[in-house]
Amino acid sequence: MKQQKLMGALALTGAFALVLTGCASDTGDNGGSGDNGSAAETSAADYNPQPRENLKEGGTVNFPINEIPEQLNAFHGDGSADTARVAAWYMPQILLQKPDGTPYKHDAYLDEWKIDTVDGKTQITFTFTDEATWNDGTPMDWTAIDATWKASRSTEEGFVPNATDGYKEIEKVEQGDTPKTAIVTFKGEFAWPQMPFLTGIIHPSLADPDTFNTAMIDDPHAEWGAGPYTVDEFDANKDFISFKPNEKWWGDKPLLDEVTFKGMDSQASINAFKNGEIDMVGVGTKDRLAQVKDMKDIEIYRAQQTANTLLEVDAEKPQFADVKVREAFFKAIDINQQKKIAWNGLGYEEEPAGSLTLFSFQPGYTNALEEAGYKFDVEGAKKLLDEAGWKEGSDGIREKDGVKLSVTYPIHNDDPTQKALAQSIQAQEKAIGIEVKVDVRPSNKFAEDYNTKNWDIFSLRFTSSDPFGAAWFCQLYCQDMGLNLSGVQTPEMDERIHEEVESINDPEKQTAAAMKLEAEIFQDWGLIPLYNGPSISAAKTGLANLTPEPYVGLDLFGVQPVENVGWEK
Repeated sequence: MKQQKLMGALALTGAFALVLTGCASDTGDNGGSGDNGSAAETSAADYNPQPRENLKEGGTVNFPINEIPEQLNAFHGDGSADTARVAAWYMPQILLQKPDGTPYKHDAYLDEWKIDTVDGKTQITFTFTDEATWNDGTPMDWTAIDATWKASRSTEEGFVPNATDGYKEIEKVEQGDTPKTAIVTFKGEFAWPQMPFLTGIIHPSLADPDTFNTAMIDDPHAEWGAGPYTVDEFDANKDFISFKPNEKWWGDKPLLDEVTFKGMDSQASINAFKNGEIDMVGVGTKDRLAQVKDMKDIEIYRAQQTANTLLEVDAEKPQFADVKVREAFFKAIDINQQKKIAWNGLGYEEEPAGSLTLFSFQPGYTNALEEAGYKFDVEGAKKLLDEAGWKEGSDGIREKDGVKLSVTYPIHNDDPTQKALAQSIQAQEKAIGIEVKVDVRPSNKFAEDYNTKNWDIFSLRFTSSDPFGAAWFCQLYCQDMGLNLSGVQTPEMDERIHEEVESINDPEKQTAAAMKLEAEIFQDWGLIPLYNGPSISAAKTGLANLTPEPYVGLDLFGVQPVENVGWEK
């Protein structure tokens, strides 16, 4: 899902473009060379960055997480932001990112990462260090780049990738002078060569579709990992995973003796933090901030979030099959009221989040939602429902052919703010004659419910792990990508995305084309952005280099070496 996007109570993406994350979940976030590319200026990150010399060796850090996902292959379409978070601690981080999104190589893995144009085609050269080795003893070399490309380039070869963006533009991957060098050649000039492989690589054993799709279901396969940490304990039933220093690691020594992640819902995580059972927790609501304000030896961190909260409807359900009903549904929602509820007591404001492609602080941003014709318009929404043949019943709920206009809206969180947000939408839709049934469900069912479409309305957060918005346009708006399940995508729009956006090799022109087409796509009324919001977390004093993983919290687009997370001296 966009710029590397992620989803859900957290879910999705392979190239790590978009990631889904649960809107409500508030459990956790809320040195190299060879820089390539540039990124937009962003607001300040706030994650207690510290050099290694300021940190001590040893200690344990315990983190909450929404869930330990069933699918632990972070490149698979059923993966989530939580999948990516877990993977970051024991899978290779060959490329890292500064908070502004600028990528650079991790020197322990790569001697070289360079981008050139050769005979009119973009070319990337990866040269792995001699020491770089998978945990099972397999040398880390060009075969990993080749396997990652083949698993991520298409949905037509049996693989289920979370994103094909970037990879599908590659013509070939070849061995260089030695097996340690991979030469990646694109089909032509490619606008975003920094994007592919930005979130890592897969072990060559995963190059088989069946293995790729199923082998890592409830099995982390530590032998296919590599890095400063490796899996110590894993219990799918208890939603628990822990990591220990990897004896086979060749780079800077990891600072911690143990890192743990435990699946927790919203209330459990805040209680666990107050009881000293975990070391960091999201406090992005007035109620959660109030619960920690009198605690000693903690710090509160606040940062701009590179994420979008959005609302999605399922156009494949009979209630939403008519585009006029979908448009009416969205125009009945007062986004300003949603913001007031979400940020109550936080003292936070932001520009309108009118796009899922760019953030308002990025060059080239336009309010595509406004250009699509969105506005809060109760009377206009009622008129649309009248035109669609839905008549108001005796109880105020509209009916057609004896069927009530009733839809189910699950929320996977018991946080009071999330309930209030859902109840607000419920009341706003009732005003135009749509019955919204709010169904509170366990947070660990988020990914399963979303992927099986066990919903009529769904609220998500798409988190972006890099600033290359237009590069991930297809991941969000093409068919069969797994991130956007609104069902409004068509083969015709897929073709237009390819011809009108992806075919452009100039980054600025491609971005402008994506913004223009996004406004048109919004007119299908399958999903709309609501707001971005802040990332606010509480952490024990002295915990440094927070949120090193992609798609979480306090360091904007940053992806840091996990071996540098630790406690100050």
